[in-house]
Amino acid sequence: MAANYPLIFGISLAINVAVTFRSSDKFKLYCGSSPRNQEDPHNKRDEDDERNAEDEFDPLLKKGASDAGDGGKATEKARHAALLRRYLAVYLLAALSDWLQGPYVYALYDQYGYSQHLIAILFVAGFGSSMVFGSFIGGMADACGRRKFVILFAVIYALSCMTKHFKNFHILMLGRLLGGIATSLLFSVFDSWLIRAHADAGLKSYLSKSFSAAAYGNSLVAIGAGLVANKAASSNDLLPFFGGKDEEGEESLIYMGGYLNPFDIALLALILCGFMAATMWEENYGETKSDNEESADDDDGHNKDQPWYGALKTAYTTTVRSRDIFLCGAVSSFFEGSMYIFVFMWTPALKNLTPKEEGEDSVSLPFGLIFSTFMVSCMAGSSLFSILVERIKIEVLGIAVMLVSSLSMMAIVFSGSDVVTFVCMNLFEMCVGMYWPIMGTQKGGIVPEDQRSAIYNLFRIPLNFIVLTSLLTDLTPKQSFIATTTMLAFGTACQAMLMKNRLHVNSMDELKSKAMQQEDEKPAKKEEDTEALELTKGPDPPVEVV
Repeated sequence: MAANYPLIFGISLAINVAVTFRSSDKFKLYCGSSPRNQEDPHNKRDEDDERNAEDEFDPLLKKGASDAGDGGKATEKARHAALLRRYLAVYLLAALSDWLQGPYVYALYDQYGYSQHLIAILFVAGFGSSMVFGSFIGGMADACGRRKFVILFAVIYALSCMTKHFKNFHILMLGRLLGGIATSLLFSVFDSWLIRAHADAGLKSYLSKSFSAAAYGNSLVAIGAGLVANKAASSNDLLPFFGGKDEEGEESLIYMGGYLNPFDIALLALILCGFMAATMWEENYGETKSDNEESADDDDGHNKDQPWYGALKTAYTTTVRSRDIFLCGAVSSFFEGSMYIFVFMWTPALKNLTPKEEGEDSVSLPFGLIFSTFMVSCMAGSSLFSILVERIKIEVLGIAVMLVSSLSMMAIVFSGSDVVTFVCMNLFEMCVGMYWPIMGTQKGGIVPEDQRSAIYNLFRIPLNFIVLTSLLTDLTPKQSFIATTTMLAFGTACQAMLMKNRLHVNSMDELKSKAMQQEDEKPAKKEEDTEALELTKGPDPPVEVV
């Protein structure tokens, strides 16, 4: 019996709605206090007694401090909301352009009449471009400005969309190379700008919420983009722009309509993305003047005398020397590599498990409904992160996500049921929704600001190598999922080591902070003890006069 995909979609949607409401401010408003206020009742009683005593002696002072604290918190939230709106306005347009193109790249090449071998070469070129050019373009973004490179991303990806109109292998190859560069920028420069913007605004404590909102919005955009692209691609046929063949009987070079319509919509989204980045974002860089007083700087405080490969060399040295950065990059490569392999293999895996109906030679699956179910599960994961991050440390959440992902892939390997396989796939998608804000926050606290984009793109080199290997080795779905299970298991081990290091570092920082606080309190305590001793002595006895 085939899986009931509408029922599973409905269950996923219900879970997403429930988890999203639970993570919202409305739930906290209607249903009581946040988990941070749920403390030990004995300690709470003592704090209440102290608060009552303070109110008795100085109620006006207490009220003024409370009002100031509430006002400061409200102002901080308002500044974070304004920053998040500016970021999402640009980022979601970039994500929209990417989601619009994804489902139709292979279909367009196939309709142009290229063989599977040539199509594979085009895909390998795209990932190879991301691996090679992305290795140093991130460092250039750190030095020259992240906003400039977001605008450059929009220009490069727009040019890649325009090349799709040409039925020429070399022009299409150029488009794939440009697309690889744009993908590297999409997954590095946007995050780098957001982290630095939070630091400059004094809002680093809100960073995890921003990444969670971006991941949730990305899933919403993916669903909308799938519906829009499907409608646009089926609105008319792919036809030569100049009306058929030329005088020599050769096919036209330029085409319009059909599978090209989603790329044209993506082109408009990219133009708007670049314009909004130029008008709504301030420029920020990977380093400040105080960081580089000993180097040759420009007016903005950025070293531009080093060669083009200098940032890559520095990023590599930093990554190798820092255990935390190296482990963070390993976790990122293992998980995201598994995610890309999953994207390639879920379709043949479900087809192999779905029984054929009588009289049909092939299996027909509701791909649109399946994709929407994946995205709804991903959204539920983003909302679940917002709930759990208030109770559990980021590093602990990371190891839980890696472990559950590995177990879900293992279940897919051994499953012979399309229902179990599809449920496990959605469980993995929920982990994907949690992974993005976890990794974004984790990298934000580990990777140094002056090399952020360069190191982010350095992380993508092993990722692209994993993807290229999976494309070139022609693995079966089962072999591919065995590989993803193994990679996620290694990723779990790396995250466990990273968690141990980070928790140790944090505990040492807390001890140092506490020791410094005690040292600062010693002079004041000594002065108070001296005053108390003087009071207990009382006045000096009178001197007898002889």
